[in-house]
Amino acid sequence: MNANQFLKAVQQLQGWRECAFVLSLAERAFPNYALFADAMELKTGAKMRQILDAGWNLLKPDAIEAAIPQWLRKLEALSPDVEEYDAYGVYPAYDFCQLLEQALLNRLNPGKHRATEASQLATATVMSFVEVSEAEELSEDELVRLLDQHPLMKEDKLFQRDLVLELKRQRVPRQEFIDTLRQQAENDGVSNLGISLSD
Repeated sequence: MNANQFLKAVQQLQGWRECAFVLSLAERAFPNYALFADAMELKTGAKMRQILDAGWNLLKPDAIEAAIPQWLRKLEALSPDVEEYDAYGVYPAYDFCQLLEQALLNRLNPGKHRATEASQLATATVMSFVEVSEAEELSEDELVRLLDQHPLMKEDKLFQRDLVLELKRQRVPRQEFIDTLRQQAENDGVSNLGISLSD
């Protein structure tokens, strides 16, 4: 699947598939938030985990969507203000919050397509991290080469492509399938930036 085919496949995601796609991106990015919250002693990681879990529960057939506005308010309250922190970690943490917000909004307003923007945001988080951590002295050409070859960029691309293919193949959101998707997204607690909750 080349870049254009991938983009087209993401644009075609709808309904539960689109929600599952964005949730999976949020799940993969969750350690970025949890580690930032820990480092800043915010004690908000567990509360955010609850909202993410609630998001996954929305894919169940008997899901109750009435609580979504309440979760969105909680999410907003737990989202860090990037202006308030000097640490780089606030940016990936904030990006995670944006992804989770998009997943919840998808269930509230399924008519608005959100997967493409979410996909680009998840990739931009990785790109920015690589630039900040490894590209300080590089020319533009060197940076392009670095991003093209970087293991984290390759992993992000692979994860997103596999996700889209699996979602396209699945006809209904069976619990077993959703559980597998979630486990793959969790990636043993290692985020899209290669940082782990057990570090």
